[in-house]
Amino acid sequence: MFKRTEESKLTSWFFEIDRRLLYVVLLMIAIGMCFAVSAGSVAAERINQPWYFFIAKALPFYVIGVITLFVTSLLNKKTILGLSVADVAVGLLLLAMTVVSPHIIKGSARFVSIGPVNVLPSDIMKPGFIMLTAWFLAGMRQRFGEHMFTVKSAWKFHWFSWWSYIALFIPVLVIILTHPDVGTSLLYLGVLVAMLLIAGLPWSIFAGLIAAGAGMLVFAYHTMSHVHNRIESMLTGTGDTYQVTQSVQSIQHGGLFGRGDDAFIKQSLPDAHTDFIYAAIVEDLGAIMACLLLCLLVYVLKLLVTDALNARDRFVFYAVGGTAALFGIQACINLISTLHLFAPKGMTLPFISYGGSSLIGFCLLFGMVLAIVREDKWK
Repeated sequence: MFKRTEESKLTSWFFEIDRRLLYVVLLMIAIGMCFAVSAGSVAAERINQPWYFFIAKALPFYVIGVITLFVTSLLNKKTILGLSVADVAVGLLLLAMTVVSPHIIKGSARFVSIGPVNVLPSDIMKPGFIMLTAWFLAGMRQRFGEHMFTVKSAWKFHWFSWWSYIALFIPVLVIILTHPDVGTSLLYLGVLVAMLLIAGLPWSIFAGLIAAGAGMLVFAYHTMSHVHNRIESMLTGTGDTYQVTQSVQSIQHGGLFGRGDDAFIKQSLPDAHTDFIYAAIVEDLGAIMACLLLCLLVYVLKLLVTDALNARDRFVFYAVGGTAALFGIQACINLISTLHLFAPKGMTLPFISYGGSSLIGFCLLFGMVLAIVREDKWK
């Protein structure tokens, strides 16, 4: 469709980048903007604000997110790693602030208030977490070979070993878990396990990590009242099931072709523009369009997996594979919560749900992926 007629940095970027992945990300952002108006308008009315309240708040984040996506995709691997270090450093600082001076929303101390903006540190540091984990795994593979998980020298106490990674990861996981935010804790743990499997983790150790995740969930069930109540509500149908009931009814009301202006159940769905935006989409556009959105999400996963499998650099292989794991797991958690197949976890649908921290975090991550895939393929 396009022919290369001149040589410049911008021209090289356009012809070398994974344009299919770029276009589909921009399409998801556009869909998110549409439903920030549609679902956001009913949420705004409930708090006595004008219909454009949430889209007006989100517009600066959409602008920043798109700029971040494009600018980051122009960078090289070395700069991406430096940016990842900065991202994790900022994330750790903000996480520390949630311990010292948290901004509590709906009983969760996982936010930091910066002027008029509420920032979610766990969303902001996802890109850096994936990139630095990929860099660490690639370095471990280079130093210790295919037995990097079991060789004794990899477990000695020095600056580049499994203990150095664990010393950084465990405190982050504990802080997020005590916010309380079990869903994000399980998400981080799930992505880490997926990246370790990609790197060749033995199944015996994998079973131990699964047991640790299950133990964390059991611990949360017995010690955190909101986790206990949500799981009990899901299993027994008792307790506070208002949101998930409204979500399922909204999906049922949408039918095959949607209700358009007659979509009224979403008006009583408290988080229709964030956690339960998929239900609002089904009620507005119907099951057929909602299935097409699912196909779009699967297509993103397909592109990421293809880019990972075609990578020549192990770092790129691990980073893109980790991005696919994050995108897939987070989307699945959001969708199964919306369909009442799992307890609600307060997790956004990537690029679609309203939420500035989530949008910018994913734009930064996908910009990094576009950049490292481009460099790996062409340089």
